Amino acid sequence: MDQVMLDTMHKRNGTKEFDKETTITKEELNAILQDAMTAPSSFNLQHWNFIVFHSDEAKQDLLPIAFNQEKVTDSAATIAVLADLEANRNVDVAFDELVDSGAITSEVKQGVANAVENFYQNPAAARDTAFLNAGLVSMQIMLAAEARDYDTIAMGGFNGKAFKEAYDVSDRFEPVMLISIGKEAWTPAKTPRLAVEDVTTWK
Repeated sequence: MDQVMLDTMHKRNGTKEFDKETTITKEELNAILQDAMTAPSSFNLQHWNFIVFHSDEAKQDLLPIAFNQEKVTDSAATIAVLADLEANRNVDVAFDELVDSGAITSEVKQGVANAVENFYQNPAAARDTAFLNAGLVSMQIMLAAEARDYDTIAMGGFNGKAFKEAYDVSDRFEPVMLISIGKEAWTPAKTPRLAVEDVTTWK
């Protein structure tokens, strides 16, 4: 059992107020995203994209779109997680290296590609899958930050239409959440969780 990993999971909590003086480097943010991208993804299509608001000016521009939540400007950085609604276009990137290394055959890759294209004939299923996978990578971002002693808050409160217009986001991508990263100004009480037996059914 990896106790460090479990401790990280239990230590993570939504930050209520960030220390405005805390900074984070681009290198640290890249490392957090690199670690987060080990998240599972359907067909290995990696249905995520990120916009990182790192400079003070960028965070200030984001503030009204995030309904003036000051966590955006007080944090060291905010990462917008976008769901890729057309992740089926990632098949070659996801599988060519495996073919080249001999891990799979080109026939196996083609079988996966066919299954992907069949799946993507259903736009609702494609959208649901994109949001599911964006959620998985979002949780990993928060844990990767926590492992580096940074605190985070996930926010679904923002104007998605205004976000896409402001940052010229194509229809391929849909913003899912904002994750602000920094150091907490004070430690909030741990939010309670329901008892396992209240949310679990055994068969």
